[in-house]
Amino acid sequence: MQRMWLAALTFKLLGSSWDVSWHFKWLRDDLAGAHILNTVGTGIAIGLVLAHTFTGYGADRRSLRIMQIGTGIFVLAGPIDVINHRVNGLDLTAWSPSHLLLYGGTAIMIAGVIRNWYHSYPTDGSWARQWRLGMLALWAFMFENMFFPTGQQEYGILEIASWFRGLPYAEPELISFAAGQLGRPVDDIAIESFALPIAPWVYPVWTIGICAASIPFPVSVTSTCTSAPRRRATNWIEPSSGVYFAALSSTLAKTWHKRTPSPRSMSRSFGSSTVSAWERRLTSGRATSRARSSTSCSATGSSSITS
Repeated sequence: MQRMWLAALTFKLLGSSWDVSWHFKWLRDDLAGAHILNTVGTGIAIGLVLAHTFTGYGADRRSLRIMQIGTGIFVLAGPIDVINHRVNGLDLTAWSPSHLLLYGGTAIMIAGVIRNWYHSYPTDGSWARQWRLGMLALWAFMFENMFFPTGQQEYGILEIASWFRGLPYAEPELISFAAGQLGRPVDDIAIESFALPIAPWVYPVWTIGICAASIPFPVSVTSTCTSAPRRRATNWIEPSSGVYFAALSSTLAKTWHKRTPSPRSMSRSFGSSTVSAWERRLTSGRATSRARSSTSCSATGSSSITS
């Protein structure tokens, strides 16, 4: 059942990636091919969440709750997005509130899937390779989901370049519609406003602060579990942003320490001390939660956090 999540997220990835390019070429939004493909993945995901919920099979309680929250946000964002289109016209940016809810909900859902795979998927014998490959795939889905809105700039630049070549990618109806929303004739300013409606500084801030920050996690987890599959690098997927940045800081501090032979390395800095305090707090909280979990979950989920 857990491997079916890989199929669901693959459909969602293909649909969402196609959706960005679709809205730079066609005006039609309802029943778009990209939306149908994304809907297939969403349908599988909803079915899996319902199966986990009503059977109690294939997911621990906390991971399932994270999946339920993320899926609920995504499902709620769907009609909000439709209403937004009906009231305010076609939404031509990936950064609108309703679209933020869509990939924000997906991110929470994937976080639950990652946590469940991390704790519940078997790692004995030949399963260890599947565990590592599955973790890398799920983190790739997470990275792509968070990187998704930056496609607005990539396709926007290509759209402007095609306009100046005299061969715009967008169909004439879409260009006229976009210019009409701005109350302008079809000209260079209208095309730029349609293609690049977001300030340029948003993209590097988002890419460095959100997307690049997730890269150390799969690297750290995979390298740790290559030699000891059940050894945990850090308690890295809890519903708290503090845990997220603690794990990231821990990875960076340890990497710096390995590359810096000086006794006055970053590992003795205030930042490293703060990370160590976070790890001790996570360890104690983790032990408490395990004491209340079932015997099977404790057997598969037990670990130690290295400092």
